Amino acid sequence: MGSCWPKPVDNLPTTTNTRAPSPVHSNSDAKTMKNRSQNRPPSTDRGGGGAAVPASGEIVIPNLKAFKLGELRSATRDFRPDTVLGEGGFGTVYKGYVDQKTYAPSRVGIGIPVAVKKSNPDSEQGLKEWQAEVKFLGKYSHPNLVKLIGYCWEERQFLLVYEYMQRGSLETHLFRKGGEPIPWDIRMKIAVGAARGLAFLHTTEKQVIYRDFKASNILLDSEFNAKLSDFGLAKLGPVDGNSHVTTKVVGTYGYAAPEYLATGHLYVKSDVYGFGVVLLEIITGLQVLDLNRPGGQTNLVDWAKPSLPDKKKLRKLIDPRFMGQYPFKAAIKIAELILNCIEPDPKRRPDMEEVLDSLEKINTISMKPNESKPKTQLHANHRHHSHDGSGGARGSGGGGGGHRQYNNLNGARSY
Repeated sequence: MGSCWPKPVDNLPTTTNTRAPSPVHSNSDAKTMKNRSQNRPPSTDRGGGGAAVPASGEIVIPNLKAFKLGELRSATRDFRPDTVLGEGGFGTVYKGYVDQKTYAPSRVGIGIPVAVKKSNPDSEQGLKEWQAEVKFLGKYSHPNLVKLIGYCWEERQFLLVYEYMQRGSLETHLFRKGGEPIPWDIRMKIAVGAARGLAFLHTTEKQVIYRDFKASNILLDSEFNAKLSDFGLAKLGPVDGNSHVTTKVVGTYGYAAPEYLATGHLYVKSDVYGFGVVLLEIITGLQVLDLNRPGGQTNLVDWAKPSLPDKKKLRKLIDPRFMGQYPFKAAIKIAELILNCIEPDPKRRPDMEEVLDSLEKINTISMKPNESKPKTQLHANHRHHSHDGSGGARGSGGGGGGHRQYNNLNGARSY
């Protein structure tokens, strides 16, 4: 098992009107493609699935800066290895510095840090996914979506420049070896933030299906505020009264909804299934797929699902690194919510606004006095947990040292 290697996105947003309860704005007039090499024959891009694409180009979108390749080389010190934040199917993410007002390259520690995602020339994801990222994040803005600052398309290189997220991905914090455990209240804060971002996407005028909701795509700022990243697989939802869109199956095994894997039918509530899986990872501290776990436990959803409605079994399932420091009543409610989200029938799943409402209510539940004492010994039945970051269908959680907070997993699509 592993990642379904992403394919090009062919359904790009065409609307600029949005509606959501939280403060948002959308950018308009964002559709003109310009070819800087109109007088030259197009070159063949190895990352675009064999399709011929221009070597350079521009997407005219207000509020996004069109960087020159030389500027990004300067900002990242020529893409030095020690600036690498992480790697994925698209390519490599580097840390750079730019001026806060002009976004001109600046020296290390001067200006503001940014994350620069640089395409791999051999990537199968190619130009269309890069375009999808620019057009979705260039159009939609929300506190729980990562901010896209600008882009570069030059010399057959596709680059994206984002705000820098100091604490990297949720996946890294949950699964990396030797990492400091995240307490219950912070995990719930992350879950609520991610739910807000997903609910916003689902309630735009033309619904956006994120299609790749997973822990590695949830990035965290210095205050553990969650922001969704990586919109290369995002797709507009069904129109004209249809319940779903039909498309090639892409995404990541374990998080993709069963109806989508079986039929290619993509529902808005297919995202809700993925959210339920991540919520299960959040309370257990376990990756959805882990080949290093004992037989029968490889798939977290299949293994844990029967335990979620049983209070005694649920206690054994909860991440032992909490040391008992969590409100068990809230854990019961979270387990109920997970079961609703991972319902096999998408029609029976709640929508993300309902999920968000439930999470916000659960988040108000406090620990009882007898729950406030830290448990110093772990129950023997927790030995099945693999909290060393060694598992997962895509390899290790990336060691956790230095700047490598953004994952280093085969096929990971963080940023």
